[in-house]
Amino acid sequence: MGAQVIGPVEPSADDVRIARCAAAKLAAAAPGSDVSIRIDGGEGVKLPPSVVRILAEIMEHFAHAQAVVLATREFEVSTQRAADILNVSRPYLVELLESGKIPFRRVGTHRRVRLDDVLAYQSEMRARTSRALDELTELSQELGLYE
Repeated sequence: MGAQVIGPVEPSADDVRIARCAAAKLAAAAPGSDVSIRIDGGEGVKLPPSVVRILAEIMEHFAHAQAVVLATREFEVSTQRAADILNVSRPYLVELLESGKIPFRRVGTHRRVRLDDVLAYQSEMRARTSRALDELTELSQELGLYE
């Protein structure tokens, strides 16, 4: 397997121009439809729908001249980066780590958090928030506060 992180890749002016066209074509493809690419004019290679979604996202960023970084979920991030992903303060994130809500490991005096664990916590918090909002909506309807 290759690197856990690729990039950042800064698009050139030519990349931006090409990405605009590619982004439009990828966006026009129906979700889950077959997409294939030709390499050097050879036989087409079918791409899985999940890869098409990733490519479409990359092309969209390139089309706006934005650098892209691709990382595996096993990639470890600093506490500051994890806090940025979760949109919380670093001290709050450290509390989450120390309380065991998000696993981490120490490298010397530094804490490292797997990106996968940060994303799992984020997903769990979004689901919890959604459930709480549903409960509040239901309660307000029962009380006649919202119709």
